[in-house]
Amino acid sequence: MTVETTDWIGKQREASETVSDRQLREFRSTLSGILGDETDLPGVHWCLVPEICAPSDLGSDGHPKVGLFLPDLDLPRRMWAGGRVAYRGGVRTGETVTRVSTIRDIKFKEGRSGKLGFVTLDHRYSCGQHLRIVEEQNIVYRQAPSSDAPAAVPPQAPRWDAGWTIEALPTSTLLFRYSAMTFNGHRIHYDRDYAMGVEGYNGLVVHGPLQATWMQILATRIFKRLPQDFSYRGLSPLTCDRPVTIEAKEGEAGGLDLRVRDVELNVVTMEAQAR
Repeated sequence: MTVETTDWIGKQREASETVSDRQLREFRSTLSGILGDETDLPGVHWCLVPEICAPSDLGSDGHPKVGLFLPDLDLPRRMWAGGRVAYRGGVRTGETVTRVSTIRDIKFKEGRSGKLGFVTLDHRYSCGQHLRIVEEQNIVYRQAPSSDAPAAVPPQAPRWDAGWTIEALPTSTLLFRYSAMTFNGHRIHYDRDYAMGVEGYNGLVVHGPLQATWMQILATRIFKRLPQDFSYRGLSPLTCDRPVTIEAKEGEAGGLDLRVRDVELNVVTMEAQAR
């Protein structure tokens, strides 16, 4: 690790906002058909206290520029790779939520597509003196795609005897509304020409936290409460207008194993464990 990246370890950002009735109604409306009448809304914290940047502080991909809060690792592509969420309670209309974000670690690895950089963030969401959510977020930095590199072929989903399922069809409208709720300007979610021509995807990309929210909703429905611990990992890009099944089964070590599966390709795009 270079001195420059070492200097980023421990950097913090703190922001607060009061949860409005409109925010929670937007969340329920956007996820209607998947979300039921749950009192607690798993995943809604990703719509709160986002990083808010002026247009001049955005990169060409629509993300906040590196060097503001996140470090510049000299790798142009960034994406949400996975993470872990521990719930100690939900949030309610009228509460003021404070999120403290800390850069905990930076590592580099060599992958099949070249050099990779991994940044681990810790987020702590509190309402007053009460800590409600503890989160670990993993961000991966990658090299720009090579035009002559063969497209990766994801493996077929192993057979599951899922005990619980939810069906979903992510559309461009859903992606637009979720980007708006989370103040996410990443162009892979709404600019098809950019997503396909620059980043090399097969269409508009479904947000990683949206897929994780689907699985948290299913886990909450099964547990009849928010999961105490939810860990998830992205495996393959999911593009919009493709039907998916959110599946859950009892885990061998207890709790639940969950996954999001592209039905037509029979490919798992994200997996998770909840307890």
